Parts: sequence; structure tokens; C-alpha cells
Amino acid sequence: MAMQLEDNNMIRLRNLSMDYGGGAILQGLDLSLAPGPMVGLIGPNGAGKSTLLKLMMGLLRPTTGSIEIDGRALQGYRRRALARRMTLVPQETQIDFAFSVEEVVAMGRNPHLGRFEVPGERDLEIIQQAMSQTGTAELAERTISTLSSGERQRAMIARAIAQQTPIVLLDEVTANLDLSHQLAVLELVHDLARNGRLVIAAIHDLTLASRFCDRLILLADGRIRADGPPRAVLTEANLRHWFAVEAQIEEASDGNELRIRALRPAA
Repeated sequence: MAMQLEDNNMIRLRNLSMDYGGGAILQGLDLSLAPGPMVGLIGPNGAGKSTLLKLMMGLLRPTTGSIEIDGRALQGYRRRALARRMTLVPQETQIDFAFSVEEVVAMGRNPHLGRFEVPGERDLEIIQQAMSQTGTAELAERTISTLSSGERQRAMIARAIAQQTPIVLLDEVTANLDLSHQLAVLELVHDLARNGRLVIAAIHDLTLASRFCDRLILLADGRIRADGPPRAVLTEANLRHWFAVEAQIEEASDGNELRIRALRPAA
């Protein structure tokens, strides 16, 4: 019988802490994450956003606490089974072999195939659609190592989309993209969330975070300092206290985002 998930949560953190040996990066995090709203992780540099994503993906082991995926302990998943549940697009990806863009995107289908199984017609359709959605179809025959950092990042996002996991983690994926592609990628992943996936994105640009994320989680000094809709989290007081900046926050004329203007360092 299928397991019923409490409150539809796909990810649950309980008393999660991470210490690399030089002091705690994350301390006592309790968090429940469900599909629907796009979740943004924000915070000052060194707040632990990337570390948290790696912990969720099972790439790091927490010092204390636990992570559950679909009501099951993360460590209970085999790597291949976990790859059918979630995927992580890191900020920087290094691929040393001369794969074409299409071959890289096609790797997203590997968790769904048998050991010696080749992609079928449906797999190829998914691969082509992912490249079309990310504007990488015209790069299909290019070697991944010849791409610019922005083009390579779009190819990695296409691979994540082709993987078709219910959970998508993104670590500052817009950092190397021009503004046009930043907007296109965030619109795309926001659509993934609206269509039932759990999308969690670490985002540096607070204005973009306010526009595309339905829920923001503010990490600072290893703890969750605010959690809620953008207008509740992105306040002048929070920016002053946790980002050390005096800022002016205004609502855009279309009501879809907050305009954040940094004025000066906080005293």
C-alpha cells in the first residue's frame, strides 16, 4: 500500500546540523517542504544555502539530525532510486569528457533506464523537449566543454528537466546567465513548481527571488531566521539585521515583485 505523506511533505528536516570541524554551518534546522509553491533559499554569503542543498541530495552527511524524503529516511535510498526522486543543478559543473550537449541532456534519462537499455522514443521526446524549453536545442551537437558558462548551465538545467524528478534543487543556477536567460530559466522552474514538483532554489538576487518564489527561507548564522511569502521575509529590518545593508523596498507597479534598492551598509 502506498505511504500517505503527512501534509503532502516531500522533504522533512528534523534538528539538522552540519559542522565541517571549524564551527557549525547549520544548526538545529526543522523544516517541511511540499510541492506547489516555488521555494527560494536566501541569505548572506556563507549562510549555508549550498550546504543545505547538498545535505538534501545526500552528498553530505549531517552532523546531527535527519532528512526524510517522502516519509523515508534519506540514507535508506539507493543512489539510483534517489536519482529518480530528486536532482540537483549545482552552481558550477565540470564535465571533463567530450560529450555533446545532447548527450549530456540525455544523461538525465539514465536513472529511468536499465543498465544496458538505450533511450526509447519517449525518452528521446523528453530530451528534445527539455532542450527546447531551455534554448539549448541549437547547441545539441556542440561539445559541452566549448560552451560559455551560461550555455553550459542551461544544458545542465535541461538535463535536470529531462530527469523528470518530483524534486528539483537548484544552487544559484542563474549566476552565470544573462538577464534574458535568468528570466526564462526562473519562469520555467516556476512552472515546474506550479505543475506539482517541489522546486527549491538558492537565489542571490533578492528581486528575482521576490518575483518567482512563492515562499522564501532566510538562512543566516546557521539558522532559519524567516520563512514565509516574499513580502513577509524581505523586510527592511531583515535586510538590515541579516544582510548588513540599509535598503529601500518598494512594490513594483505590476505587483509581481519587490524592488530592493540598497542604500548603504548598515551601521
